[in-house]
Amino acid sequence: MALAAYVIAVTGRTSLGVAGPAAIDRFSISAATLATFSVIQLSVYAAAQIPAGLVLDRVGSRAMIAAGALLMGAGQLMLALADTMPLALAARVLIGLGDAATLVSVLRLLPVWFRPRVVPMMTQVSGILGQLGQVISAVPFLVVLLAFGWVPAFGSLAGAGLVVALLVLALVRDLPPGTTANPAAHGRGSVLAGLRVVVGEPGTWLGFFTHFVTLFPGNMLLLLWGVPFFTAGHGLSAPRAGALLTVAALSTILIGLVLGDLVGRYPARRSLIVLLTVAATTLVWAGILLPATPRPFWQLTVLAVVSAAGMAACTIGFDFARTSVPHAHLGTATGLVNVGGYLASVLAILLVGLILDLSQPSGDYALADFRLAFAVGQAPLLLAGVAGVLLARRAVRRRELRTTRVQWSDV
Repeated sequence: MALAAYVIAVTGRTSLGVAGPAAIDRFSISAATLATFSVIQLSVYAAAQIPAGLVLDRVGSRAMIAAGALLMGAGQLMLALADTMPLALAARVLIGLGDAATLVSVLRLLPVWFRPRVVPMMTQVSGILGQLGQVISAVPFLVVLLAFGWVPAFGSLAGAGLVVALLVLALVRDLPPGTTANPAAHGRGSVLAGLRVVVGEPGTWLGFFTHFVTLFPGNMLLLLWGVPFFTAGHGLSAPRAGALLTVAALSTILIGLVLGDLVGRYPARRSLIVLLTVAATTLVWAGILLPATPRPFWQLTVLAVVSAAGMAACTIGFDFARTSVPHAHLGTATGLVNVGGYLASVLAILLVGLILDLSQPSGDYALADFRLAFAVGQAPLLLAGVAGVLLARRAVRRRELRTTRVQWSDV
């Protein structure tokens, strides 16, 4: 049931990606303003990660997941009824706050309920099942939106949030039967001490930059700019563009299972897997953006698959956090890692929207506009992310040599 809450969170997070044209018409806005919706939600999501982790380490996963589902339901209801920009933006803030409480809470349950050898696979499975939310956005949500309109589509997401919150309270437990809690100490001093532990651990930053560099290309494409890129840029119909989003979501499932097994079997190769994923992503995007003509459907399908690989690989960042900090501070560390990918996603989405509006103020975007926007929007973030991974990995290995901590022989 905790994973069901995460599925609903991903559905709410990605729903605007397929509702972009409807949002432009409903609120009479430009592409840059449309990007503001996602930028605000993801900014709130990223900014709330560390506070959410600190609260999570004290109240537990059950309470946090239920509260997150209620906040997202309230936000979706407000968005369904909103007819002005301020109300719609306030709704996205609520959705971002609720979303921030969900994944970190789900991941904190895993080391308690599963053996250490199984946790990497279960982390991938959690991310994989969460991507079913993307499928829900791309298929049933889009069908409801096109057939019945804005209010019923987003109203249905509000109802789903309420139902999930009630089920989480009824069914989810923070600890297996017969186990006792080992809570972190309370008080301001313990909060600052916990933050110092998390921030001072190089493995946390290795997780941060892993999440940063692997997640943002897929988020940029799937959360907002994929459908416009495929339709206006490459001439695909809306159903074929939606099919590519579905391919990405389903590919995340298959690739995630493979990565979960590889990380569990070969923990010494985690950072290598990350760097190879980034290299593949860069090569595929180069093959898409360098030619001046629309790409064939098969090549866009490869782009969807490699985007899925990055979104699956980003969960390796959480594994670095799990093996670097004490469990009492795992919520905080997981939250900090999660900031990485969504900070990069916010920057990428915003940069693409700004460049599109600068290159084509009329909003009548052509392929050349998308090529420029995606290239300029991604290149500096890729370089910064790879540099961060390499520097953090070196710091982890130096720390290992100084402290002879056995667990970091698997970086």
